Amino acid sequence: MDNYRHPFIGSMAAAVVDAEGVVVGWTAAAEELLGRGADEVCGRPMGELLADRAQWTGLAAGRSGQAALLDGHGRATEVAYRVLPLVAAGPARFLVIGAPATEVARWREDHAFTRELFLQDRVGLAVFDEHLRLVRTNTHLLPYTGLPTDLKGRRLTDFLRTEDAEAIEELLRDVLDSGRPLVLPEAMVRTVLDPRGGRMMGISAFRLQADGEQPMGVTALFTDVTERGRFRRRLELLHRATAAVGGSLSVTGTCTELAAVLAPGFADAAVAEVAEAVLNGDEPEPERTGQLVLRRTAVAGDAGGSLPTGTTVAVDPAESSAPTSTRSGGRPAMTAPLRARGILLGRICVYREQGAEPYDDADLDLLQEIASRAALALDNARRFTREHRAAVSLQRSLLPPAETDTPAALTASVYLPTYTDGGVGGDWFDVIQLSSARIALVVGDVVGHGLEATATMGRLRTAVRTLADLDLAPDELLVHLDDLVSQLVVEADQDGDGARPEPAPAGATCLYVVYDPVSRRCVMASAGHPPPVVVRPDGAIGYVDLNPGPPLGVGGFPFEAVEIEPAAGSVLVLYTDGLIAGGQGDLEEGMAELRTRLGRAGVTSRPLAEAGREITAGLPAHRLPDDVTLLLARTRALPAGDTAAWSVEPDPAAVSRMRGEVTRQLESWGLDDLVFTTELVVSELVTNAIRYAGGPVGVRLIRAERLICEVSDPSSTQPRMRRARLTDEGGRGLYLVAQLTSRWGSRYTDQGKAIWTEQEFPAQ
Repeated sequence: MDNYRHPFIGSMAAAVVDAEGVVVGWTAAAEELLGRGADEVCGRPMGELLADRAQWTGLAAGRSGQAALLDGHGRATEVAYRVLPLVAAGPARFLVIGAPATEVARWREDHAFTRELFLQDRVGLAVFDEHLRLVRTNTHLLPYTGLPTDLKGRRLTDFLRTEDAEAIEELLRDVLDSGRPLVLPEAMVRTVLDPRGGRMMGISAFRLQADGEQPMGVTALFTDVTERGRFRRRLELLHRATAAVGGSLSVTGTCTELAAVLAPGFADAAVAEVAEAVLNGDEPEPERTGQLVLRRTAVAGDAGGSLPTGTTVAVDPAESSAPTSTRSGGRPAMTAPLRARGILLGRICVYREQGAEPYDDADLDLLQEIASRAALALDNARRFTREHRAAVSLQRSLLPPAETDTPAALTASVYLPTYTDGGVGGDWFDVIQLSSARIALVVGDVVGHGLEATATMGRLRTAVRTLADLDLAPDELLVHLDDLVSQLVVEADQDGDGARPEPAPAGATCLYVVYDPVSRRCVMASAGHPPPVVVRPDGAIGYVDLNPGPPLGVGGFPFEAVEIEPAAGSVLVLYTDGLIAGGQGDLEEGMAELRTRLGRAGVTSRPLAEAGREITAGLPAHRLPDDVTLLLARTRALPAGDTAAWSVEPDPAAVSRMRGEVTRQLESWGLDDLVFTTELVVSELVTNAIRYAGGPVGVRLIRAERLICEVSDPSSTQPRMRRARLTDEGGRGLYLVAQLTSRWGSRYTDQGKAIWTEQEFPAQ
């Protein structure tokens, strides 16, 4: 037991032996160790206690070793011992102390471990008393400067920043009070004297407590995990950046997501700049000067005022191809190129606050790795932008003008194509001029995305225009359109050549509205489409109580027509579900939000195009889950003086009287130049109605942007124009009407049919 010290030496077995080796004293601990009482041992030679008496060599001061002693049952017990001389008057005596050899070996191991633990400098070690004062520490408690030379008796608050010390003491006090060990929670450690940013330490702690006694304190181990934390944060940043830039197919969106991931956090400011050609989906090419023009596309963090978006800068592609770490205006900065397939698409720049720690090589490597991954996503977004632009151009070519001005209504539209990997959707709208100054408003949505949806949309729009030219009622028109979509679905199912990349769109929704500015009646029907909104001139907003039928393509179900009479100046709002879904699928919430947007936009008192832009403002184009289509129509009412109507008895003699009425009406409108042709048209149409349909016959003139003449009769037989032979006495009437007018046609009415004509006003 050389150099052995133990606080519990008083509990060790001990015996007093005289110079002859006879036991003269025996402690209770010795009695417990060997199971032999003092009366049995005292007076006997020490050598008789040995299991092997040949090992007895007598007593020697300072001698130590290990021997097997016999207990009271004759069994051998290995004991480590040491002999110490007793200095006293009288005969020489010796103190022999011992303990089980296994316990002594463990004590020695514990002693060596504790000594070496306090000597090492890789892990900070501290022992605190019950008041969390330092009792003992190793030579390097914390791996940087700013610590006092003597820490014994000090609190952490004496040399650490208050917020750091209080956070650590709170953890240690919980260990002291509860006895639960602490395993590696991380805490920032900064000394009062050290101006640097401090270190991140992992702390482990356990309570010190002897059996049956009050806690004596806490032992804590401080492990510097700063670099490990930096590595983990860098890895997390790399994963976040990869996920962020991979979730967008928009060039601007990719840059915005990239800058938002880098700042704040990795940088105080981040700026993404890309070549202008990339924004349009093209590959960038240097200017004639050899430089590449970059546009500042996204800015994040504390850089908005000094680094506004939209700014352009010319760079040398050769010089911008390598990552660099510099200072910009006293701020640590790094720049990494956005390069894909050997083509420089742009660059990403990050900045820290002035006076902050400079970026190191690991930071530069991380930024370069993020930039390389972002460049691939950016190149994918560029390609998608090119293809998306072509698809959008195709779709826009199939749509009507964004604004129209007709006697029935003033319209404006907004179309925002989605940016999804499936391509643009199948949204469409249309404004169709019908006979008698009426107008048809159409909004539809084909299921699916991509060119298939666009092609189907074009076919449906053409079909709607064809059916609208027949002047069908809205519910009847949807029945015919439903048959067409059902046929398209059947054709798609029968296409088994394997050439189709994905299933064709199967179904669509459609809302068809007809407005008459003369009667101010508005009739509509829906095939699975959301109801329109009516904004009255006084600002009141409400959804039309419309029962939407099944989507087109289901087949076998009727559609219900609803009639309303909006006041002149009201705004009809038609839209697709992309405007109200908001990516969450909660249509009721979306419809409430649309009502709020309409109230803010003031659609009844400002230009419709401007109001439409405000209604759709704030919708992120590169995140839209579906196309957004909005059609606004401000209704008009023709003045009563711009229409004239007569009822004609079924008598051929009434034709001449009708010509006189028409002449007087046209002269009162100042349309004398149209009197002759209109008389001929009215004479021919009224004569045919009396001859073939009987009565009653109705005549109506409408002065709108053209002169409209209508003749109605109770017959449901549609007239047709035919080529008359030279020998025929009749058959030339409709041919004459077609030659005298700019447009003519017929439509079914509730009482029969009506034949209408249109004539352009004189040039003056």
